[in-house]
Amino acid sequence: MIELTSQLTIDISTDDAHPLIVWIGVEMDNYPWFKNYDEGVPRTLEPYPKTTMIEVVDESANAKPYRAMFYFKGQKILYHEFVRQSDALAAGLIALGIKKGDRVALLLPNSPQMVLAFQGIWKAGAIAVPINPLYTERELKDALTEVDAAAVIVLNPFYAAVKNIQGSTAIRTVIATSIKEYLPAHLGLLFTLAREKKEGYRISLQKGDVWFQDLLRQYKNYPRPDIQVKPEDAAVILFSGGTTGTPKGAVGTHGAMIMTAMQINAWLSPVLEKWEDRVALTMPLFHVFGCAGALGTAMINHSSCILIPNPRDITDVVKSIRKYKPAFMPGVPTFYIGIMNHPLVRSGKVRLSGMKICIVGAAPLMADTKRQFEKMTGGRLLEGYAMTETMQAATLNPVMGVNKEGSVGMPLPDVAIKIVDADTGRQSMKKGELGEICIKAPNLMEGYWNRPQETANMLRDGWLYSGDIGYLDSDGHLFLHSRKKDIIKTSGFQVWPREIEEILHEHPAVLEASVAGVPDQYQGEAVKAWVVLNAGMACTADELREYCRSKLSAYKVPRFIEFKDCLPKTQIGKILRRVLIEEDTSKQGGGTNHI
Repeated sequence: MIELTSQLTIDISTDDAHPLIVWIGVEMDNYPWFKNYDEGVPRTLEPYPKTTMIEVVDESANAKPYRAMFYFKGQKILYHEFVRQSDALAAGLIALGIKKGDRVALLLPNSPQMVLAFQGIWKAGAIAVPINPLYTERELKDALTEVDAAAVIVLNPFYAAVKNIQGSTAIRTVIATSIKEYLPAHLGLLFTLAREKKEGYRISLQKGDVWFQDLLRQYKNYPRPDIQVKPEDAAVILFSGGTTGTPKGAVGTHGAMIMTAMQINAWLSPVLEKWEDRVALTMPLFHVFGCAGALGTAMINHSSCILIPNPRDITDVVKSIRKYKPAFMPGVPTFYIGIMNHPLVRSGKVRLSGMKICIVGAAPLMADTKRQFEKMTGGRLLEGYAMTETMQAATLNPVMGVNKEGSVGMPLPDVAIKIVDADTGRQSMKKGELGEICIKAPNLMEGYWNRPQETANMLRDGWLYSGDIGYLDSDGHLFLHSRKKDIIKTSGFQVWPREIEEILHEHPAVLEASVAGVPDQYQGEAVKAWVVLNAGMACTADELREYCRSKLSAYKVPRFIEFKDCLPKTQIGKILRRVLIEEDTSKQGGGTNHI
């Protein structure tokens, strides 16, 4: 970066194919995608405001305090109520010993408590660490230990798991909450009578632990803590396997959250109306797509949110669509397929015509799914591409313009893409040539929490090396081809083969095992295991699945298991996963997964 005057800054890119010059926020460039932007979408949003999501919510609350910030199961929370409760939570966290920079884990579904927790943690100056509630105790312990979390806010059914592993972590404080706390009175009563005890929602707190609602009541009249939170401060730590497979915490700043939300909001601005259009939060808020993407976009747009605690409950999703009529809804391909095939939708009792825009990510979108959904809604279903490490700095197909089949779109404002050779990462590839996808944006992760070497491997000279293989066409559209890394993306979840292979190898009947993702029309990718048994031992596929299920989250359990006499290997004994995938593809009649 060379500063010529106080008003002129030139950014000299290391990529000769795409030089970029910035002059007082006006870009002069030859990036090919700019000519295909929708009318009104800016090329840059610089300079970004020096603010955080705390101030964004305050702005909405000051402008329209009695407007619904979110809806949940027929209940609504108004902006002024949300600000008051999150202030109380922040005061309570500080009273419990939480200091600026501490990590507070969240083991919650999409719920009022989850959104309140983000804001309360941030107002206390701490860092939110949302964790997948489906984690096993082993996975949970690893995650909490990785970030040295000081406290955890947990939904009742997951309380026992937290207590079982607390002694092996740095957790000092456990805050428990029930899903019924924000249900309307009649639903809360039904829940108490029919489900609370039967499904493990009724618990007794151990000594020293506190109830979420008790904390809010105790500190409801306390002022917001006088703690300065800056855009450059860490806001979230989101878990990702990166390019090595070991779960690591990607650190996103408050400024990055603002930038991501502004980028997506600008992209959707041709159709998304501020204040009026509602956003359905159907992606889990422990996922970057839900946390930085959907929730952040809703906050910037002053949109009321519809909280969907379990997107796999398609009946609940469809009924929420009928009741609240969201204009924007993110998801994965299987989610949209489930909605279109639901009896209420197929019978015409629930119409999807109010949908303006939906974004699909985390798994490849079939062309037929896109056509059917757009016909049903009259809106657009846009495929995109992003990573946890980019903090949802993304590519998206245009809202109004041409969506090229198979493309995951173009870089959003202030996001750049280049393709380099996959072996060294030093040579820029020409248009249409395959190589590793590299991303540059002001909202990339700061790095992995306490993992400098992994950070250095991922971030080089301002570019994030994704490990994914693809190409850019002459119009600047990105196409994904395969991946340099072996991560499996099944129904929006990230799965690492090595973790499953290690569990399989623990089974006494297993001699060797290899795991990979195979193309699947419903899940995008399905987990498949190839297994060699020890001589003289017998084991069925169902037995192996049950064994895995006892040690892994359900989405990591192999859907397909194939027994083999031996596995293909290199001369030095390394199993050739690529050969197994190619053999499987050949058996299924050809075709490869594009993401």
